[in-house]
This record gives sequence, structure tokens and C-alpha cells, in this order.
Amino acid sequence: MKRPKTDAADAGGRTVDRRGILQASAALAAGGAVSGLGTAPAAAQAKPAIKAEEFWAAKGDVKLYIYRKRLVGGPPKMPVLFLVHGSTPSSRGSYDLQVPGSAKGREYSVMDKMAALGFDVWTMDHEGYGRSTHTNNHCGIMTGVEDLKAALPVVEKATGQKSVMMYGQSSGAIRAGALAIAEPARVERLILDAFTYTGTDAPEIERRRKAADGYRANPKRKVSLATYLSIFNRDKPGTYEPIVAQALADEELRHGDTVPSGTYLDMAVNMPMVDPTKLQCPVCIIRAEHDGNASEAELLEFFKLLPNPDKQFMFLAGLTHAGTMGLNRHRILHAMHAFLTYPPLRTA
Repeated sequence: MKRPKTDAADAGGRTVDRRGILQASAALAAGGAVSGLGTAPAAAQAKPAIKAEEFWAAKGDVKLYIYRKRLVGGPPKMPVLFLVHGSTPSSRGSYDLQVPGSAKGREYSVMDKMAALGFDVWTMDHEGYGRSTHTNNHCGIMTGVEDLKAALPVVEKATGQKSVMMYGQSSGAIRAGALAIAEPARVERLILDAFTYTGTDAPEIERRRKAADGYRANPKRKVSLATYLSIFNRDKPGTYEPIVAQALADEELRHGDTVPSGTYLDMAVNMPMVDPTKLQCPVCIIRAEHDGNASEAELLEFFKLLPNPDKQFMFLAGLTHAGTMGLNRHRILHAMHAFLTYPPLRTA
């Protein structure tokens, strides 16, 4: 399918970024809905109407759950953003978490925030997670890449767009990077958040290396409320609302008390799994102030090797590994929005 054009020349020969126009219009309609991205008056900050839809993809006998959110009444074609979840929470726990009773209100859904800014937002449960088929496989990184390959034709059919912008968090960033190498025409821009390149001198990766034999022997890891509490307390306690861990556990444990161990095993013994020299699209690396899954040195080395000069490295203070669920999650959303809406290069 022919990729839709997003830019055109105006009467004065200047480049008009149609995608940017759509996003700006949607952001205005949403009344500055994302904290930190606008200062619209309170009367203008009514929550926009957002539509949720469910889809399924087949990967052999495995059924893969796909989830979409977008503005009601938005343009027929909006920029497509695909969010890739990590090793423990599934898609909706990671990116559409609802937190009743939060001091900040129901403001934890990345999907709602990005949809309010004019994106057509998608995510999926990988094999063994959430609403997708639970198998006895390890479901490592490359299994997740095959999941993405199965899901993206569903996205293309629904949106008419062959390529997407992609954000991955933790092992989801590794999946997203590997997919961008395997199918470069599918990924326009790529955000790697809480990414691990080699794992050298990274405390959490060292811990997993010591436990690698257990991951090899058991395709599943047990999870509990304590597991979800540890996600928030591991790197820097006090950077999140305690009620969020409970909400995440409630969402995830309804799908069972185990998750696949394959991504942990890969991150323990098979790194690196993304070759930066083979990533052709623009890339943004988001590095939290406190994150034991990687060292700054390895990420800077990865960044240096990226061939596309349209690249960014974002150091963000006040964030931990699970930054999109922390008190300062608005800073990640700001960085995401800025990178995804960068104006195109102009030519004479």
C-alpha cells in the first residue's frame, strides 16, 4: 500500500507539515489536556471524548490482543503511535492504567494523553501476557518481534497507514528496536525509553544474570502485589503515588499470577539484541535519572553509533525505570510529544 504523504508545499514554496497541523488542531481541541504541555484556562480543560477499540491478530494458534484509542470526531487519518510494553505489566496496565482515588485524578493513561494530542494510539499484549494467548513458551524478545509483525498489518488495515511511530519501554524498547531493524519500512520514528543495550554495569541486569539458570529452567515468573511494588521502589522510593502500584497489581493479576521469563533471560545472557548501526529511522533515547537497567555509558555508546543524524538523547531528572507511572510522568510525555512532532527538514 502506498504510504500517505504528510508534507506538501504551500503557495510560497514552504513545506507544510500536514501531520503537525492535525496534531496542533487536536491539541487545541483538547484544551491542553496533557499536564506540562499547555496552560489553557481551567474552563477549557474539559476531558476530550476518546474512543477505545479492540482488535485481534493471529500468530499461528496464538491470538494476540490489540487495543486502540483515538479522539472522537478527529480527522480520518491521524499520526499512528504504537506503544510496546515491557517484561511484567501487559499493554493496558502499562499504557492505559486507570487509578481511581489518585490525588492527581485519572491521569495515568499514556494512551488517553497522546490521543488527546491528536495521535491514533495503539498497543498490544504480547504472547503470554494480558488478554493474549498464554502459552508455556519463554516468550523472549524475538517472540515479541514476531508479535509486532503480526499486529502491524491489523493497524494498517484499520488506519490505511503502513508505517507507525513507535515507543517502547524497558524490554519493549528492545522489541521495538529489533522490529525497526527487521522491518524498517514499518517504523517512521522510534522512542527507546528505559532501554538496555549491553547491560554492562547495570545493577538490575547483573541481578538477572545471577538468576539466569532459573529463567532457563522455568518459562514463567511468579508475580504478585510485591512484584508490582518493587517496580516502583527499586530505583528511587518516593517518586510515585503508592496507590498506583495497587491499581497496577489489580489490573494485571486478573490475568494470572505468572508472566513469561524470556525477556529477563534475554536481558541476562543475550545482550546486545539491537545493533544501533542498523537503525535507519530517527531515534530518541529517554534516560531516567534513576534506572538500574542500564548505565549511562552504554546508552551514550549506543547513541553515538546511530547513523541517522535526526536523533536525540533525553536525560530526565525525577524519573525512575517506570517513569510513565511516576509523579513526573508528564516530563516523558512532553519529550515524546516533542520528538514525534518534529518538523521535517526543508530543502531548497
